[in-house]
Amino acid sequence: MFPSFLPPTVGQLTEPASIALAQSIQSQAIATPLINQLITTTYVKQGDGGTPILLIHGFDGSVLEFRRLLPLLAENNETWAVDLLGFGFTDRIPGLQFSPIAIKTHLYHFWKTLINQPVILVGASMGGAAAIDFTLTYPEVVEKLVLIDSAGLKGGSPLSKLMFPPLDAFAANFLRNPQVRDRISRTAYKNKLLASLDSQLCAALHLEMPNWHQALIAFTKSGGYSAFKLKQLAEIVPPTLILWGDTDQILGTVDAKKFAGAIPHSQLIWIQDSGHVPHLEQPHITAQHILEFRKFVRSQDFSP
Repeated sequence: MFPSFLPPTVGQLTEPASIALAQSIQSQAIATPLINQLITTTYVKQGDGGTPILLIHGFDGSVLEFRRLLPLLAENNETWAVDLLGFGFTDRIPGLQFSPIAIKTHLYHFWKTLINQPVILVGASMGGAAAIDFTLTYPEVVEKLVLIDSAGLKGGSPLSKLMFPPLDAFAANFLRNPQVRDRISRTAYKNKLLASLDSQLCAALHLEMPNWHQALIAFTKSGGYSAFKLKQLAEIVPPTLILWGDTDQILGTVDAKKFAGAIPHSQLIWIQDSGHVPHLEQPHITAQHILEFRKFVRSQDFSP
C-alpha cells in the first residue's frame, strides 16, 4: 500500500525499487521557528546501526531520487532521506519562505526531532549545496560529508530573472512540461536507457502536490544557493568524500577538482560510466564508496 498523502499517480510506478521506496515514505509534523504551524515533513528511514546516514535530494527532487541507493546503504546502517522544505512531498504551507536559510532551519529541526545524533550527510546536486550550507552552520551535527556531483560553485539560477508576473508562472510551467523534464533526465544519465517512464514518473510525482508551483517560484526568487567562496569551503571541518560521475553533462567535471582542492580532509573519487546521477546510474559502486568512507573514525585517517 502507498501512503495516502501521495498523489494517485504513484500507482503507475513499475520499477520494484521505486514502488518499494514510495511505499516506505512516512510523514512527521515538525515544529520550527519558521512559522507558528507544524510542517508535515516526508522522509524515509530504513536500517539500523552505526552513525546515521542522511540523504538530501537535488533541485525539484524528492526522496524517490534515492530509490536505488538507500536500500543498499540501509542493509546494515541506519539510513534516512528527507524531502527538503519546498520540495518533494513535504507540505508547502502558504506564507512560508522557501529559501536556503529556511531550508537549513527546517532540516535542522527535522534532524533534532527524529535523529538527534551526528550524521553522515550526503547531498546530491543542489542537495550538495544544501549539505555544505548546513555543515557550515551546524558543524556539530555533521560527522562526515559526502558530495555527489554537487552544486555550490556556481550560484543562482537563470530562471530567477523570469520570476515576476506573468513570466514566473510561465517559467514554472516550463519546468513542469514533460518534454522538458525528459530532456533534462536524458542529459543527467550517461546511459539514456535509464531515463525510463518510471524514472520520469519518480522525477515528476511531487509536481502534483499542493502549492508546488508557488513554492518553486518562491525558492527561485530567493536566488537559490549562492556560489560558495573558497574561504568558506576551507572552513568545512568534517572529512569529506566527493563522488563525481566521469561524464556529468549537467555540471561538467571541472568543479569536482575545485571542491577537492578547496575542502580540507577531502578525497575525490570518479564514478566511471556515469553522468550527473551516479546514485541512480551506478548505485552499487556509489554505495560501496560511501560505506567504505563511513569506516573512517577520525579525520586524520582520511587524507586526500
